[in-house]
Amino acid sequence: SSGKGTLSSRLVEKYDVEQISTGDLLRAEVQARTELGLQAEGIMASGGIVDASLVLRLVSNKLNQLMHHGIQNWVLDGFPRTLEQGRLLDPLLRQLSSPLSLVVNLDVPDQVILNRIQDRWTHLKSGRVYNLSYNRPKVPGLDDITGEPLSKRPDDNPEVATRRLQAFYQTTSPLLAYYSSQAIPLSPNPSTPHPPELATL
Repeated sequence: SSGKGTLSSRLVEKYDVEQISTGDLLRAEVQARTELGLQAEGIMASGGIVDASLVLRLVSNKLNQLMHHGIQNWVLDGFPRTLEQGRLLDPLLRQLSSPLSLVVNLDVPDQVILNRIQDRWTHLKSGRVYNLSYNRPKVPGLDDITGEPLSKRPDDNPEVATRRLQAFYQTTSPLLAYYSSQAIPLSPNPSTPHPPELATL
């Protein structure tokens, strides 16, 4: 709802990178009714944050799959979200000799996020997302690629979204401070514009 999935998709299209969406990974586990999915299902439906160790297990499995196939470039979409997750992720990436090279935080007004959630429809099997405000499907209610029906995610409602935003602010501020303490700014000189590659995504 902040636009991270859309930006990740554009990065995948423009550069040789693989998108790793923790939300998609979790929803796949829920749909497959795995032990991990059953643990995560109730938490996700109520707008809570899934235990860091569970999400890290999914991310670790996915990264190992990518490394096995020789894929070195990837973008994490929606992870880490908490300081605990960030601190758990670092040693995993060191173990894989694949440290983070860039952290992006999208600062989007709450009302914009709530409006996007209200207008969002998803093709559950692929994770493709449509929005009635700016990214409508070619045929209303149907996925552009498969023609299959689109669905509303269980957590796509204002009450759950508001709770998720509150949890986000409580947990993400320490994470941003953690990464800010390690960061090298993209543009050290405030008068220097961002690279055009980023500006045009």
